[in-house]
Amino acid sequence: MTSANQIRMPAGGASASPAGPHKAGRASARRADNRRKWYEIIGLTTPAVLIYVMFVLVPMGFAVYYSLFRWRGVGPPTEFVGLRNYTLAFQDPIFLDALRNNAIIVFGSLLIQGPIALGVALLLNRRFRGRAVFRLLVFVPYVLAEVTVGIMWKLLLTGGGTVDALLRSLGLGSLVQAWLADLDLVIWTLLAVLTWKYVGFAIILLLAGLSNVPDELTEAAAIDGASWWQIQRHVTIPLLGPTIRIWMFLSMIGSLQIFDMIWVTSVPAVRSLGASATMATYMVDNGFFARLWGYGNAVAVILFVISFVAALLFQRFLLRRDIDGAITGRAK
Repeated sequence: MTSANQIRMPAGGASASPAGPHKAGRASARRADNRRKWYEIIGLTTPAVLIYVMFVLVPMGFAVYYSLFRWRGVGPPTEFVGLRNYTLAFQDPIFLDALRNNAIIVFGSLLIQGPIALGVALLLNRRFRGRAVFRLLVFVPYVLAEVTVGIMWKLLLTGGGTVDALLRSLGLGSLVQAWLADLDLVIWTLLAVLTWKYVGFAIILLLAGLSNVPDELTEAAAIDGASWWQIQRHVTIPLLGPTIRIWMFLSMIGSLQIFDMIWVTSVPAVRSLGASATMATYMVDNGFFARLWGYGNAVAVILFVISFVAALLFQRFLLRRDIDGAITGRAK
């Protein structure tokens, strides 16, 4: 007989335990959850990916393809010229003037709009009577349609227009210029118009950034004896760094691709000489109106490459710290 105190061991000497089936069940459940998450991700992103491919990647591919042909938009392209359209663009002095004008607008916007917007935003961030009205007024130009603003300023700056009449009434008739017809002055006039139009966007963006600056820091600095200017310089402006860099990025890309304001405000004859042309207006003039579709696509590809490289460089050297700081839980 077998003693009651004896324990029968299963074959192999291992004790029977229900942990094995439970672990297998949990692993199966995790795999099912992962599959469900992937199905959700695929289902939610597929429409966006398809739209991106259809309306971004496919047109870009066609632009690159057509840029390799001399094509006037009628029938399929058959006259293959390779990179000839690209070399012709960089040999055209009008296109080089357009590149120069884009550079002037980029750096002019950063160097003029930035300080103005920062100063106005710091002032509007203080409490005073009528602050909401002033905030509304500085933002009004930005919400106006570009075509409306372009036509308005074109009428104001036309010879004998409101600006000239105002200068003469103030005894400043010697300052009257051919604002939109002078080949050396027109790009600076357009830069002033662009500053008036878009500085409100920078101000609102900086005001949004100022709302995230903790009051405790400025109050502590004031208690320590710092003046208002010292608080702005050593506390507020450094904390505005990410907002300023985002605005710089948006302003740079927008300045490289500027079209509507230049197209509406500038005079076609002056633009055709390169004095007020940008890469976008040059592309439309030569691709659409001159019906040089292959050449116009080449200019579009050049504009895309310049904008893409500028965005990569800006992200690599200026936005990298902000992007890294926004990512939590990164593996060391």
